[in-house]
Amino acid sequence: MTFATTDICDANEDFIARGELRVLPPIFKAYGGLSQFSGPAVTLKVFEDNTWVRTILDEAGQGRVLVIDGGGSTRCALVGGNLGVLAQKNGWAGILVYGCVRDTLELAQAQVGIRALATHPQKSVKRNVGERDLQVDIAGVMVRPGEMIYADEDGVLVASKPLV
Repeated sequence: MTFATTDICDANEDFIARGELRVLPPIFKAYGGLSQFSGPAVTLKVFEDNTWVRTILDEAGQGRVLVIDGGGSTRCALVGGNLGVLAQKNGWAGILVYGCVRDTLELAQAQVGIRALATHPQKSVKRNVGERDLQVDIAGVMVRPGEMIYADEDGVLVASKPLV
């Protein structure tokens, strides 16, 4: 599916005014092999522990987007090259990380869209702590399970229903 976040915003100003279309702050950088991606959100809340990230990406993605509320931590990476390959293999459209990634050369080869705050060479801990399928706060923007994520070179949008 081809779309432009700019066109979605322009065509849906009333949705923006009602909060049904939200724009994430321009703090996310692109790391995956796809510059554009969209799909329904699967939400996850973790902090410096990526055990649940792997568990979820091991599921059939079915074109969904994993939205990870990592608390904005820049002290370790939540997604690396192996998880990028896993996401591609299992049919995920994208991964949005409110936190860091690593293995950027490998992530760039994975045919999946990936957005994150920054890179960090250190891996996360593995304590198996996290919550999924709940409302998460991504840089001050609330994202609920099943909401649509649209990401391209101009930004990342969260919509209460499909707009494309």
